[in-house]
Amino acid sequence: MPSVVASRETRDARKIVGVNAETVTNVTSTDFPGHYPGEDHEWDVEEFKNNLTVQFHKLHPHDASFSLIGIDASIANAFRRILLAEIPTLAIEYVFVHNNTSIVQDEVLAHRLGLIPLTGNPAGLRWLRQYRKPTDEDPEGTGVADNNTIVMKLQIECTKADNFDELIKKGEDDPTKIYKNAHVYAKDLEFVLSGRQSMFFDGEANAVRSVHPDILLAKMRPGQCINMEMHCVKGVGADHAKFSPVATASYRLLPTINITKPILGSDARKFARCFPKGVIGLEEVSAEEAGKEGSGYEGHEGEKKAVVKNTFKDTVSRECLRHPEFEGKVKLGRVRDHFIFMVESTGQYPSDEMFLESVKILKEKCATMKRGLSNILR
Repeated sequence: MPSVVASRETRDARKIVGVNAETVTNVTSTDFPGHYPGEDHEWDVEEFKNNLTVQFHKLHPHDASFSLIGIDASIANAFRRILLAEIPTLAIEYVFVHNNTSIVQDEVLAHRLGLIPLTGNPAGLRWLRQYRKPTDEDPEGTGVADNNTIVMKLQIECTKADNFDELIKKGEDDPTKIYKNAHVYAKDLEFVLSGRQSMFFDGEANAVRSVHPDILLAKMRPGQCINMEMHCVKGVGADHAKFSPVATASYRLLPTINITKPILGSDARKFARCFPKGVIGLEEVSAEEAGKEGSGYEGHEGEKKAVVKNTFKDTVSRECLRHPEFEGKVKLGRVRDHFIFMVESTGQYPSDEMFLESVKILKEKCATMKRGLSNILR
């Protein structure tokens, strides 16, 4: 039976998820993404390369936005889940409390320490191996070594300022001025080099440290002190949220707005107000449009008409569908294979590098699955 070739209109319609006043249509995918009965959808790597597009909209060290175009939702969601839970990062895992006379309880302070995002020389962080805890099946684990454990210390004591009496006489009551070390910050954590770590983490610029040095850990008063040793290990967000390299990683589908009938004058201005600023613009009806029979603009030369400017900014609130004057004049939707990602890094990886890391991990997963299938077929 010869295969059917779908028309351009049919292919374009398949890409749009319809957004109506009370329903969402065309949401289901096929059993095999991109495959339809009676049509030839043989895999072609060159065609896939031509259809796949990556566009960066915003790129900052801790914040990035980019579009992935031409892939199925299952692949986009795989990247999102890997970003959240499978990229290994460094975090404080063990806290040994030698002395803590602050008002913050040991377990609360240990929890706060564990949530501090850490960074250091990227090459050194990649060199580190994941520490494997002892279990019933493996009583020894990997053991503590210089290539799987980073040691940090916190030794700090609160004392009166040298000119304490003078400040008090002046009526000063700011604890950060009348006391030394009244506030304990993440920058007070001290990195301790060990063994081969000096190849990667030597020097202030390469040392393991907090991404945000001014994270407040505790407040103290004279006579109180904290003395702790911390062991940092690599882990993944699937084990604990402190290992997640992102504050959030999400995506949305690109909105579409199709004005099917002319919207003019005051209706056009009202229509523009139904959307975020910059989505809908107002333009004058040209003489050519007004003179074209069947255009809907006959006799409206010079009047303002609503035109779509930038759907990227739209939030798909459906506000325009609430108003009867726009009924039958606009169709809303989303592009099924255009995913707009928002990634906020906690700082251990630059936001753009994290996506590349997620690609590497997905590639490794595919290779593992391929080897497993090969073993089954032997």
